[in-house]
Amino acid sequence: MKLPTCVLDILLGNLNHEHNCFLDFCTLHIRSYTKYKKQVLKGIMGRQRHGRRIVPNSSKDVGDFIPHGKEDKKKEFTNSILHRKEKKKKPDIAKIFINISIGLCIFSLIWFFYAMYMRSYLAKRIITLHPSPKIIDENGTSAAVCPERFWGSYRPQVYFGMKTRSPRSIVTGMMWLRQFGGLDISLRHNCEQGDHLPSYGWLMHDGTSFGIQEIRDVDFTLTTEFVKRAGGDNGGDWTWRITAKQQSTSPQAPVISLLFYVAADGQGSLQPHIEEKNRLGSVTGSSEELGQFKLTFRKPSAGGNTIEKFASYNHLTTVSLGLDKLTEVVKNSLSGRFVYSSPSGEKRHYIAVDSYKPPSPQQQKQRGEERKESDFVVHQVTVQTPFQIEVLFESASFKERPNQLAGEVLTEELEKKKSAFDEKFEKIFGLQKKGHTPSQIKFSKAALSNMLGGLGYFNGQSAVQSKFNEYPLLYPEGPLFTAVPSRSFFPRGFLWDEGFHQLLVNKWDPDITQESIGHWLDLMNVEGWIPREQILDDEARSKVPAEFIIQRNENANPPTLFLALQKLIGSSDLESKQIDKKTKDFLKRLFPRLQTWFEWYNTTQLGPVANSYRWRGRDKDTDLFLNPKTLTSGLDDYPRASHPSQDERHVDLYCWMTLISRIMTDLAKLLGEPYEIYERTYMSLSDSSVLEEHHWSEQLKAFADYGNHTQSVILQREKVYIPPGQPRHQLPTARLVRSVRKAPKLQYVNAFGYISLFPFLLQVLQPDSPKLEHILKDIHDEQKLWTPFGLRSLSKSDPFYMKRNTEHDAPYWRGPIWININYLAIRALHYYANVDGPYKETAASLYQELRTNVVQNIYRQYTETGYVWEQYNDSSGKGQGSHPFTGWSALCVLIMAEDY
Repeated sequence: MKLPTCVLDILLGNLNHEHNCFLDFCTLHIRSYTKYKKQVLKGIMGRQRHGRRIVPNSSKDVGDFIPHGKEDKKKEFTNSILHRKEKKKKPDIAKIFINISIGLCIFSLIWFFYAMYMRSYLAKRIITLHPSPKIIDENGTSAAVCPERFWGSYRPQVYFGMKTRSPRSIVTGMMWLRQFGGLDISLRHNCEQGDHLPSYGWLMHDGTSFGIQEIRDVDFTLTTEFVKRAGGDNGGDWTWRITAKQQSTSPQAPVISLLFYVAADGQGSLQPHIEEKNRLGSVTGSSEELGQFKLTFRKPSAGGNTIEKFASYNHLTTVSLGLDKLTEVVKNSLSGRFVYSSPSGEKRHYIAVDSYKPPSPQQQKQRGEERKESDFVVHQVTVQTPFQIEVLFESASFKERPNQLAGEVLTEELEKKKSAFDEKFEKIFGLQKKGHTPSQIKFSKAALSNMLGGLGYFNGQSAVQSKFNEYPLLYPEGPLFTAVPSRSFFPRGFLWDEGFHQLLVNKWDPDITQESIGHWLDLMNVEGWIPREQILDDEARSKVPAEFIIQRNENANPPTLFLALQKLIGSSDLESKQIDKKTKDFLKRLFPRLQTWFEWYNTTQLGPVANSYRWRGRDKDTDLFLNPKTLTSGLDDYPRASHPSQDERHVDLYCWMTLISRIMTDLAKLLGEPYEIYERTYMSLSDSSVLEEHHWSEQLKAFADYGNHTQSVILQREKVYIPPGQPRHQLPTARLVRSVRKAPKLQYVNAFGYISLFPFLLQVLQPDSPKLEHILKDIHDEQKLWTPFGLRSLSKSDPFYMKRNTEHDAPYWRGPIWININYLAIRALHYYANVDGPYKETAASLYQELRTNVVQNIYRQYTETGYVWEQYNDSSGKGQGSHPFTGWSALCVLIMAEDY
């Protein structure tokens, strides 16, 4: 039985209070019942003490009962008896009251247990997965099913490392440090912006079998290359080649220590094999998914030849308490007692791994870190640049190995892979034909490669909470194969980012896109909710502020995965329903979850009036925010209604719902599924009169949100009361708090920027709509959104432009240029420039100009800084924010290729 939400809220809102009231109620009626029971028993006992009473049944009996000779009293006595008889026939109030009390007690008991059941049921729904069959089979990423993508660089959070697509993978990686650099020990391992590397990133990566990365440190460059070779039953072999070169003009070439490691993650075992005193020659091991394997560390050479270079060797064999502890273990094992004896005869102390004592079980318990210990082996080689070193992984199941993938064999294989990559890239994107320079093409290859090299495989549990849970719960454990926005700052999955990522990935390899979408939708619960940020394990949680870890099931995120699905079905002939069998089978498996997802959006994110929508999850602490954030919309601090309320209507969400109802209609028709409900929704939302009624402000001449709003707000220092005689150093720091100068009222939110463009960005507007003319005019206004580097996020004339949202929050979506929205704008201009309409020529002109501005600025900043950036300054065009950011900023490749 489905109760209305208001009833459930009353029923389940405060169970403790209801429980106490229920006990009081039951106690009262039990006492009443006991009291009346005693009275009844007292009356019965009284009658028993006076003997048997004869009650006449008729007037005749009364006559017989009265003694003869007293006829004058007969009538009076008869009337008295009959009166008592009539009185006896009246309802027994005590019994009725007792029965009602018992009935109410029973009803209350049923109600109470039903409330308990419903609360438990609703509390568990958040962690109950969707009942439809999994899109990605349990063994869908195993070596047996998908050997070509079993091993990969699926650890985007580290500078260089590999693992398998399995829940408890053996992981491999590399750390490094520069020797003789003074007291500062800069151990590089996890991608950190604080390392201040001049640049790092993939130059080539095909997403499957090979990759080439360049890492520039202060005075040297590391080039990391890997190649995979198929064979055997457990994912085949692979080889790394690390090349180090001096970057500075210093007469003394830098001495570097490379630390190669292999670690188990909860299962599997490792055995080190020592050669030549202290050199770790190899590690053998076994695990459930890899079987038996061997990892060989070859000696360094001078690069390009087989001449061995002098090196010092160290190793560490220990255990770790998790992959997030590997850097800590190595740091705690370092010692400066070792002597580096160079060929010139000079002897100097250097830093190397020595020994490590893991915390005892008691110490782990005290720290709250009771975890299973796993094998961890480190091989350190210290050598002067230039040099080259190779690491080989060989599977024991590869029985007919023609040769080792090393030396010249590796060089030849790398050349083949590079040629195949170049050929495929030009075939798909055609940048040479479009006249792009070799330098621009090299940049675009790097942008694509960093997207593919940023694919990660994660496994674990999110922390989630609903309004029916007093405390957070752990979501069911599951895997996620996804691209990440930034290896240094956001090395995990984000729901609305991933839809943009897959627009580019799908163009390169549709199979990867299908796997990624399948993994994301497999995380859906029975309600149709997907946690918007995937923080699945300790490694991910170590990089996330505590306030963002818990995911709440009323919060949505823009459903951008539908953009990638639109690409999958976009080339299909919907009339004849022609589509390749593999894609159609995939979409059929997807469809039940897409139905639930659509329904979840269309019910939980509804607005206050028909055909309107409102993002849930806005910040409720209005005192500290200039304008409360709407993280769920993806445009975090973009100005919305100043005072969050249930009266809000959000134009961007309206447009997302219009888009996905259209895609669901097309998809249902393609698969032969019922489509009428989606078509009706689309027809209602695409009606321009409905859109304009809810979101067009005639005063602003723009589309806008609607809500309880005032622009008369500022941040100012709060006044702190100083008691007499109170030392100033003991006073609390005065915070920046919001001051409201003018009371809010229900109105359109007069903030012009990205949100105002959504009917245009998602192509909801008809090509002949007069409103399109206003948007095109405003886009090209330099006092509003137009810059030589792309469209800024908020009008330059807006009061919130480049204003801090809190004391600690710099402006984020209040002026800077974002590439995902610029991509949508360029895509929309391309659409309106190629359909008949009165604004076709204007759209075509703006398309060419905006496309040129965006591409040239991203390319310029890459050549100057070595990075693709999260956002770009609207005044100077300079990259800012996290870097490298080769998530949606890599969409510049599609813009260059004019593929929308």
